[in-house]
Order: sequence, then C-alpha cells, then structure tokens
Amino acid sequence: MKRKTLLISAAFCCALLSACGPEVQAPAGVLDIPVYQTGTQNIPIHQEFVGQVYGFKDIAIRARVEGYLEGIHFQEGSHVKQGDLLYSIESQPFVENVAAKQSQVAEAKTMEVKANNDLQRVRPLAEQNALSQRDLDSAIALQEASQAAVEAAEANLRAARIQLGYTKVHSPISGIIGKTQAKVGDFVGRSPNPIILNVVSRIDTVLVEFFITENQYLYLVRRARLLDDANPDEDRPARLELVLADGSLYEHKGVVGFVDREVDPTTGALLIQASFPNPDEILRPGQFARVIAEAAVIEDGIMIPQRCIMELQGLYRVYVVDAQNTVALREVTVGPTIRDFRVILDGLQAGERVVYEGLQKVKPGAAVNPIIQDVHPLDPEEK
Repeated sequence: MKRKTLLISAAFCCALLSACGPEVQAPAGVLDIPVYQTGTQNIPIHQEFVGQVYGFKDIAIRARVEGYLEGIHFQEGSHVKQGDLLYSIESQPFVENVAAKQSQVAEAKTMEVKANNDLQRVRPLAEQNALSQRDLDSAIALQEASQAAVEAAEANLRAARIQLGYTKVHSPISGIIGKTQAKVGDFVGRSPNPIILNVVSRIDTVLVEFFITENQYLYLVRRARLLDDANPDEDRPARLELVLADGSLYEHKGVVGFVDREVDPTTGALLIQASFPNPDEILRPGQFARVIAEAAVIEDGIMIPQRCIMELQGLYRVYVVDAQNTVALREVTVGPTIRDFRVILDGLQAGERVVYEGLQKVKPGAAVNPIIQDVHPLDPEEK
C-alpha cells in the first residue's frame, strides 16, 4: 500500500512539472512591450500658405449710361446665363436722341438728293460751255459735301442707337450673380451713386491666390523643372490642396496656373495663382483657405509615431530596444510633424525598435519582450 502511494505521488509531480514547463522558458518579470520598427522612405514636407478664393472670371456689371434704374430682372445670388437681361435704365432720353439723329439723317439725305440733281443739270451745261467751270466745280463740291453729311449723320445715328442699347444691361458671361448695389429708382452711371451694379462670377473652376517667399519660389521652380525633365511627355499631377475654414480638406486638388512676373521688393513675396475644380460650387469668391504645397523632400527619411517621443525642456528622447531586448534611452533630433508621425532627423537608424506603448513601465537597462506593432507611416503622396 505504501509503495502504491509513493508511485501515485511521483506521477502527480511529473505531471505538474510538465504542465508548468512552457512558462519557465521566459525570465521572471519580463514585460511584453509594444514596439515600432523604423524604416526609411522619401518624405515630402508640405508647407501651408494663406490663400484667397476668386472666381475663374469675376466680371463687374457697370452702368455705361446715366439714368434712373427702371428694372432689375434677376434674383440675387442666382445663376444667370450669358445674354440674360439684368438691369434696365430709363430709355426715354436715348429714344429721343435716336429720333433726332434719324431726322438729321433724313435731312442729310434730302440735301444729298438735291445736290445730285443740281450736279446732273450743271454738268451737261458746263460741257456745252453754257455754264462756267466754276459753276461745275461748285456743284461737284456741294454733292461731295452732301455725301459726307449723310455719312456723318448715319454715324451719329449708330452712336445714338448704341447709347440706347446701353440702357439694357445683359450678363456678359454665364455664372452666379451677387447682391445688387442699386435699387429701382436709383440714379446710376455717375458717382457718388453706384457705378458697379453687380458682379457675375464663373465658379465651376476657382482661382486661389497666395504668396510665397523668394527662397520657396527658387526651390519649387527647380523641383518643377526636375519633374519636367524626368517626365517630358507627362503632365505634372495636381499637387496643391486646400484646407477650408472648418478644417476640412477640400476633395479636389489644384495646379499652379500663374506666377507673377516680379517679387515684391518691400515684402520679398511672390504672388502665385492656382486653379481648383469646383463642380459642386462649394468654394465661393472671397473665401480664405490654407493652401498646402510640397516644399521639400527628405530622401530616405525616418518617421516614428508621436506617442513614442518624450519631451523634457526642449529635449526629445525615445526608448530603444536593442538586439538583446534591453531598453536604452536615446536622445533624438526631430523634424516636422506629419499627422500622427514625427520626422526624425538624427538619432535613429532604419530597422531599430522604439517603445510604442508603456513608456511609464520601462526604464533603461530593463529586459523586455518586444512585440512589433503593425503601424505604417503615411504614403509619400499623403500629408
């Protein structure tokens, strides 16, 4: 009986040791610590500029003749088409002027007929020496003068009709029209009363103007030339983006369409104009937005998540796990922030592992069990 009890006890101890075997392979007290493994990539560095939105065309509507405004034929803030009637100005004075000019044309034509008839009578008599050459020359001169008078009267009539046409103000382009600056009954066409009645803007495409420094311009133009040399038969992709007033990123990218001819000597800034598609007409003239443009590229750069970095009195440090899974504290030099990542300019090499979580749980010299996290830096084309 005693022998049987000893055999059972021995078998139980063996089974217990066998069950505990896998846990004793790791040293006691070693923590599982998430880590991020560094890599290299070309990192585009973007800069932001304050830009203002303009319509692709912003056409001022002006009164080209003086008079009282008789009618407004559109709804403010609506879309208008090219040629639509917008305003009508009192036309009576101009109608009377046209009638007067028509009368002058008729009078001139009557005088022309008389001069032609006189010349037809005088010419045969002069050929028969019944009248002097002087009489013939006088008749010819009167006939030519009457023709010139008719031409002048007809020109004055055309001018009067043009002035009459200006009493009807039509839209020069298709677009969206703003708030009218004059009401029915206002005297328009002369200061101090409104001369610019309204503005029509084409906004299916908008223009955004912003300023860059001279150094930024030199870098960007050189980079653009390099892109052209590398892809001579390809159009450069749209690289500009907009951040709207509410912080949202505008869905359509833009391209630079105009660079001013000179740098402002007082500010050292250069005007840049970019165009952005605006099919939904979200953007309106006068809006302010931040223009995001690629300003530099860090080749073979390293980025790590922001949460890996500790800052104290302007110094930046990270915990690095070496090949022996031992933690070391290392100082790094940081660069720009790109969303949840930070560019590391110095202090880290590709393939090294930095502590991702649990910074309060580790200390230099501690042994850890590193667990690599599946966290990826941004795509080079993103910001």
